[in-house]
Order: sequence, then structure tokens, then C-alpha cells
Amino acid sequence: MSIATTTPSPSVTMSLPLSFIVLWSSGYIGGAIGIQYAEPFTMTFLRFTLAGLLVFGFAVATKAPFPTRWAPILHMAVVGFFMQAMQFGGLYAGMKNGVPAGQSALIVGLMPVFVALFAGSVLGEKVTWKHWIGLGLGLAGVTFVVADRIGSGFAAMAGYAFTGLALTGITAGTLYQKKFCAGLDLRIAGCVQMLVGATIMLAVAWFTESMTINWTPMFVGSVIWLALANSIGALMLLYVMIRRGEATKVTSLFYLIPPVTQVMASATLGEIPGAIDLVGFGLAATGVYIANKR
Repeated sequence: MSIATTTPSPSVTMSLPLSFIVLWSSGYIGGAIGIQYAEPFTMTFLRFTLAGLLVFGFAVATKAPFPTRWAPILHMAVVGFFMQAMQFGGLYAGMKNGVPAGQSALIVGLMPVFVALFAGSVLGEKVTWKHWIGLGLGLAGVTFVVADRIGSGFAAMAGYAFTGLALTGITAGTLYQKKFCAGLDLRIAGCVQMLVGATIMLAVAWFTESMTINWTPMFVGSVIWLALANSIGALMLLYVMIRRGEATKVTSLFYLIPPVTQVMASATLGEIPGAIDLVGFGLAATGVYIANKR
């Protein structure tokens, strides 16, 4: 897959990361809609299966270089476990247990801060005072938003525990990918990761859920959107940005995901934030921005 080497215009340069943010944020809305008609692990299995098959077909059509050794495939599979199965399985299970889409995005959106902190011990990168300030502000923002809900019952606690599992998954997956998968073709990596995620979600759903699905147009639309817009669209945008040397914009703009998701959730799901919620979102966004400001 060839990428033009000419310098893109400023509008095109900014449209790529901004489109990534919008597509990624919309995944929280699609997931919140999908779990109304199917259990979370069952829905996630369908999402990964569809996306994995489509990316596999795309990789074949564009003649992506398939690895000739098992080691790269195993590394991709590990990332698939963390980045796909743990992140999205935990995310949608948290939503099913009552965590609103905006709050889910807020918690998982702390990923760049934790990646920056653990990059010191895992990747040998320098951890600065900005990272610790960012972590403090981010955690303070989350505390503002969830403090009045965390003690409202077992279901709420379980929901936030699942969302914390999603944060752990995306953080561990990002660090592992940076360390072991930096040079791998993203088409092949995406295919392996999603098929691994689908396999794990199928096993978990088989043993823990009824796998009953209400095949409504809303459910079908949400799964197709999650597969196309998130698993494929966002991945391809990331692929293009990396080839153009703009991948850092994704991290620097990551603090926009929670507020963008909250706006979408307010418009589509009726999740209207209160004044304290807005303060929390502002603190968390500021923390992520400070921790990743270059």
C-alpha cells in the first residue's frame, strides 16, 4: 500500500487526527446502543469477527506482507488480547453494568497518562514532572465524576471495575505494541488482533452469557458501525498518519476523546452531565494534555 510522499496541506494534516478522534469517540456511542440488544461479550465477538474478516480481505487485496515466522504473530496476538479483548470486553461490560458512555471515555481516556508513566520502566523513556501532574489531574477529574456513583451498589462497583480493566488493557496493549510490534505491518497486526479478540470473546460469551441477540436494525447498525468506523476506519487513519509521520497528533489530541464522547452521548443517549461532571471532564482533559504536551 503506497502513500504519497508529497507534503499534505495543513487542512488535510489536521483532518486526519481529528477524524480519528471522532471515529474513536463514536465507538462508545455504538457500544452503548449495541448492548441494549445483546450481551456485551456476544456483541464484541460479532464486532471483532466482522472487522477481522474485512481487514483480512483488505490485507490480501493490498498484498500485505504476511510474517514468515511465528514470533511476530505471537506478539500481535498478545496485543490483541490486551488491546481488543480486555479493552473492549471490559468497556462494554462496564456499560452494561451502568457506566455511562461519557464516563467510560473519561476513564479509558487516561491511557496516555499511564502509558507515559510506565514508559520509563518498560521502554526506557524519561518520566518527567509533567507526567505526574497529568496523572494527578486526571485522577482528580475521574474522582469528581464517579465519586457519587461508586458507592451506589454492587452493580456500579462492578461496572467501574470492568471499565478499569479496559483501561488496563489499552495501556498494557499500547506499551507492548510499542516495545515488540513497532515495525509490523498494521494491516496484518489489525487482522491478527481482531481475530484473537473474537476468539477470546466467543469463549467468554459461551461460558458466561446466553448469547441471545435481538436482531433489530439498531443492533445490526451498531455492530457494522463499530466494525467499519472503529476497528477499520480508525485503524486505517492511524496507518496513514504513521506513514506521514503524524502519529504523535493522535496522542496529543487524545484528551479530546472524553469531551467529544460526552457531547455525542448527550445528543444521542440523553446523558446530560452536571456541573461537577463538567469540572471533572475539564480536569481530566487538562491532565492528559499536560502529560502529552510536546
